[in-house]
Amino acid sequence: MAMTFKDSSSDFQIIDVALIDPDPQHPRQNIDESSLKGLANSIEKMGVIHPLVVRPANAAGRYTVIVGERRRRAAILAGERTVPVIVRACTAAETLEVQVFENIGLGVRAPLEAREMANAIQTIAARFASPDEAAQHFGRAPTWLAQATAAANLSEKVTALLDAGKISSTGAAVQLERLAKKNEAKAEVLIDRIGQLPEGEKVSKKVVDNALSEVTCGRKKKESVVADDAVPVASASDIPPWEELPDTPQITSARRRISQDKVKLVAELLGLEDGDEEEVLIRLIDEFLAQKNS
Repeated sequence: MAMTFKDSSSDFQIIDVALIDPDPQHPRQNIDESSLKGLANSIEKMGVIHPLVVRPANAAGRYTVIVGERRRRAAILAGERTVPVIVRACTAAETLEVQVFENIGLGVRAPLEAREMANAIQTIAARFASPDEAAQHFGRAPTWLAQATAAANLSEKVTALLDAGKISSTGAAVQLERLAKKNEAKAEVLIDRIGQLPEGEKVSKKVVDNALSEVTCGRKKKESVVADDAVPVASASDIPPWEELPDTPQITSARRRISQDKVKLVAELLGLEDGDEEEVLIRLIDEFLAQKNS
């Protein structure tokens, strides 16, 4: 009986990355170039943290990737000459199963909780002289650093509510902190209301988002009123045609649902905890600028 992957021996080696070939039958045929650059930046700083898994060398002395094609390509992009590998015997038929189970990732890679990640990033960032230098170390924009560490700077009150399970997510807690910065009084009222919730109930991120939106829209309206008071009121005939607002078409529930689904999908691809449109937009801008400057 042929030995299965589970029972095969593991041989750890450091080998020339040029001797490793991609698996032409790998189910992942497309690799996002921007994410590859991010991984290459990590490898430049720390090296390849997780060894690749490869099939034993063939008669020509070359290996084939079983798991770790992104790491192989990123290592080459980062200028690495050698990479750590674990050599495992694996039949062609079994290789696909290994690749699928590894990428399903159930229990293989459990991401850090949002506050744990924020605390860790903030600890690393503190080693640098400025936020710009710290962000550069991670290969990201300074705005990303501020967002990535926001969960590490929650107030005691908000932290207590989050720990008590009265706030639905870390993203909602971060939004509550943003509300406090824009309107402390309104935030205090909401915090008190959350604190009085019955056991087992929690406030959703949508509630916090709505409160933040009211403050933001209210400020914009106030600024508009001030601007109007500062200049003479124009008559209807003085208003340029491009200032006239056309009838706004009604957005159907289906279109709204599709839009929200797209935002949620992009948020998941960017590794964001919640599908917050503002956070998604900020991250997309950061990724675009980082790609342009690379």
